Amino acid sequence: MKAITVTRLSKSYGETIAVDGIDFEVERGRTLGLLGGNGAGKTTTIAMLLGLLIPTSGQIRILGHDMARDRFAALARMNFSSPYVALPHRLTVRENLQVYGHLYNVRQVARRIAELAAELDLEALLDRAAGELSAGQKTRVALAKSLINRPEVLLLDEPTASLDPDTGDLVRGWLERYRDETGCTILLASHNMAEVERLCSDVLMLKKGCIVDRGTPDELLVRYGRDDLEQVFLDIARDRAHPQTQGAK
Repeated sequence: MKAITVTRLSKSYGETIAVDGIDFEVERGRTLGLLGGNGAGKTTTIAMLLGLLIPTSGQIRILGHDMARDRFAALARMNFSSPYVALPHRLTVRENLQVYGHLYNVRQVARRIAELAAELDLEALLDRAAGELSAGQKTRVALAKSLINRPEVLLLDEPTASLDPDTGDLVRGWLERYRDETGCTILLASHNMAEVERLCSDVLMLKKGCIVDRGTPDELLVRYGRDDLEQVFLDIARDRAHPQTQGAK
């Protein structure tokens, strides 16, 4: 069974089309990169997968559940992280994680928080108010929140934004281990192309709400004759696509 299946998914706001009939599947235990410039439709797609936005048309199935009819059964087994979604500022890091742990009915919440704090170097921050943290610290706390329930599907929007190279590398390594040890499926939206090449087995390239190309990182590099995904990204963003990719969907 596929972890995520998206069929003819669209979202419109009046005459503006944010997502235009996209289709994709993600196998269990794999990481799919969702790439595109600002306004490409990445955040809208993730919001529909989370049930925060209702699609204009199309279907989403996650872990076998139709998100239009039975999304709460899937949401209990999912989680999400974005450094751009703030946690309650007045609560401490520990209190924030406790709240989310209870929302997900996590057993032995205190033990789980201690595990995550050790893994993500949060132990010195647990009793500080979330609003007092630096951008990088907030990013690590957001990631801890997303892992509190040991999700089977993890949606990540710029998970290492604002992290220094050393901490970013540690977080990417932790995500790799978590995926390999648990079989978690990850959907990753990122502008860090080196991160995508490292973590993702498959990539979707979005532009103006449409999937304009897809493949493994290596397949895309060969197709565009490039050395790294950043160059591929720029080719697509600037309409310099290789002739072989024209019309790819």
